[in-house]
Amino acid sequence: LDRLARSVSHLLEVIEDLTAKGAHFRSLRDPIDTTTPQGMFSLQVLGAVAQLERALISERTKAGIRAAKAKGRMPGNPGIRERRPEALARMRNAQKAAYGARVQATVQQWLPTVRRMRPDHTWDDIARFLNQRGLDWSPERLRRAVKWLVTEGMADAALMRKSPPRRPEDRLMTLVAGIQSSNPQLTLREIASQLERLHERTPRGGTKWAPSSVNNLLDRAKRNGLLSEA
Repeated sequence: LDRLARSVSHLLEVIEDLTAKGAHFRSLRDPIDTTTPQGMFSLQVLGAVAQLERALISERTKAGIRAAKAKGRMPGNPGIRERRPEALARMRNAQKAAYGARVQATVQQWLPTVRRMRPDHTWDDIARFLNQRGLDWSPERLRRAVKWLVTEGMADAALMRKSPPRRPEDRLMTLVAGIQSSNPQLTLREIASQLERLHERTPRGGTKWAPSSVNNLLDRAKRNGLLSEA
């Protein structure tokens, strides 16, 4: 749980966000299942324990630093403090390796979508589409991750080509496809209501969305490979 949230309040925010999206949290190792009152209680108790453990670790770390300073020792890597080239090079290599590991750990969740949409769609469109499916990407972070994969020979360089000018309908198509992917049970009317709450204009510039307009965009999304044919 200490990896899921920073504090009990943050943990509850995460769970509330999942619930609002029609999902629930269930632990494979702990007696936690947020579909039951007992599971929610266990979640809050274990979340509080995890927060206490983090606070104790932080306090011990600070105490160790204070003790080291009292003895005249400075915390941290001496080579980094002294800006030694070999130490800085090792640090950069370690940072690159850690970044690459993070990218590869989740690559199967988003790279197939990127391959399907690039370079015909902008990074902004793809990030929005992925975020509608429950991921968390900014256009720049997504572009950087794909660039790293291309540099390492793990993805086609064509993914980094410049996107062609897009029409307003293309952005709406991507948005509607993302909404439908995040919750396939939504009706056309419910998707239309979401678009109105987002203050999205219709392809003709109106403020009221008809189910038929949503359906047209979904059909286009299927033809463009953003959605699978039912």
